Amino acid sequence: MHDLSDACMLKVEDVSMQFGGVLAVNSLDIEVPKDKIVALIGPNGAGKTTAFNCISGVYEPTNGVIYYEGKAILRNYPRGKMKKKYIGSEPEKFSGQKALSLSPDKITKMGIARTFQNIRLFKSMTVFENVLVAKHMNAKQNPLTATFRLNHREEERMRRESLELLKEQGLLKYAEEQATALPYGLQRRLEMARALATKPKLLLLDEPAAGMNPRETVELADFIKEIREKYDLTIFLIEHHMDLVMRISDHIYVMDFGTVIAEGRPEEVKNDPKVIEAYLGVQ
Repeated sequence: MHDLSDACMLKVEDVSMQFGGVLAVNSLDIEVPKDKIVALIGPNGAGKTTAFNCISGVYEPTNGVIYYEGKAILRNYPRGKMKKKYIGSEPEKFSGQKALSLSPDKITKMGIARTFQNIRLFKSMTVFENVLVAKHMNAKQNPLTATFRLNHREEERMRRESLELLKEQGLLKYAEEQATALPYGLQRRLEMARALATKPKLLLLDEPAAGMNPRETVELADFIKEIREKYDLTIFLIEHHMDLVMRISDHIYVMDFGTVIAEGRPEEVKNDPKVIEAYLGVQ
């Protein structure tokens, strides 16, 4: 497979993730066009977060290729003991190509940032420090400049930009508070601010509305659209709040038992009989 046009920010091709004898993701195909908001929905256990973990480098896919901005960044096929255990489809499709594997920090540095289903703030750090530590992902420094404190201008820049980001996100007044002391909704916003501090092109949001009330969910929808425009982002999100999904998504994928069972524009997915029966309830 040749590299793709960068008009497609993210492409997941025939990606499978197998744990022992359990196939959590099976031959997943997803495309996320540049500058769009794409949602991935489905019941608990459908494999959505596992797919995100493959994209962000937390897991090494058992099979398949993931492209970012037109270039393959992750590629694998069943090898070693997994070659005999693999129960997914097309085990030989990518076997003639070189395996690729990148760690999460390298993927983040390429421009892919994410939040998590369960908030993962640095508990011992302040709100400001949680954003500042993310700024170091793109810091222009090295061990020599750090050892002899020759990078004070770079440190000043990162601190200034961190404060500016907190101000933009309405979190500046909480800058010196312990991150975990914030109300739940503000912790979610801080986690997104920390992701934005890495200057991503593609933002992965794993259930950003989890635990939010209806008013907070509406505010979150406006916030996601706002940051998409302001930071020129492409956004790929997992979400259970259908009102939020329908309000902001350009395209929706519906996942069940590790595979995509439906996709389309919000109105198409909303009226798909399989989706109505499985996720939205039969009226």
